[in-house]
Amino acid sequence: MSETFEIARKNMVVNQLRPNKINEENILQIFENTPKENYLDVRLGKNCYLDNNLDITDKRGYLKNLHLAQIIKYSKILSSDKVLHIGGLTGYFSALISSLCKELHVVEENRELYKLLENNINNNNNINNISLFNNNLLDGLSDNAPFNLIIIDGPIFKITDKLKKQLAMNGGRLIYIKKIYDNLGKAYKIIRNEDLYSSEYLFDVMSSYQIQEQQEDFKF
Repeated sequence: MSETFEIARKNMVVNQLRPNKINEENILQIFENTPKENYLDVRLGKNCYLDNNLDITDKRGYLKNLHLAQIIKYSKILSSDKVLHIGGLTGYFSALISSLCKELHVVEENRELYKLLENNINNNNNINNISLFNNNLLDGLSDNAPFNLIIIDGPIFKITDKLKKQLAMNGGRLIYIKKIYDNLGKAYKIIRNEDLYSSEYLFDVMSSYQIQEQQEDFKF
């Protein structure tokens, strides 16, 4: 079975990532070398390299492999970066990120998912730079800030000032998926310089996931 998964990983890199402008060899290598199936139960693991989203709960899951690779590509992770990943799920995407940065802090709110995340990360002897937190997702980790990079790979309706203020003052980056409507999101990158924030559109994301309930605007 492991050989079948290895072939599937290589095919995913060749057929999903390379044709879609993921040309960075270090990114391609971590996707090829990180066994996604190890972070999932058997039911999900058998289909984990297909070109689609992977449902974990009713509103959350892993975006398709290409979108995860795009997030990493646009994050431009440095080996010296201190990174916050919001929404660890079962640990797969966190494991990918950890191989590129110096220090990774991962927040997961769901208690059952946190147990899986903790087990999967602690059982990986190749990972020694991750700290795990069972906290509210959109609170971030103020006590551990500032971060060079914050990644939120689950679609949200609005970025809070509380999260933006956890970015490093000079060049801190935040990658997130803004939920537009039911099945459409748009990935953006925010860069902080002192108290100014610039925003750049990156790519579209087709997904029904969300990690935040939409709040109606207050009306007089």
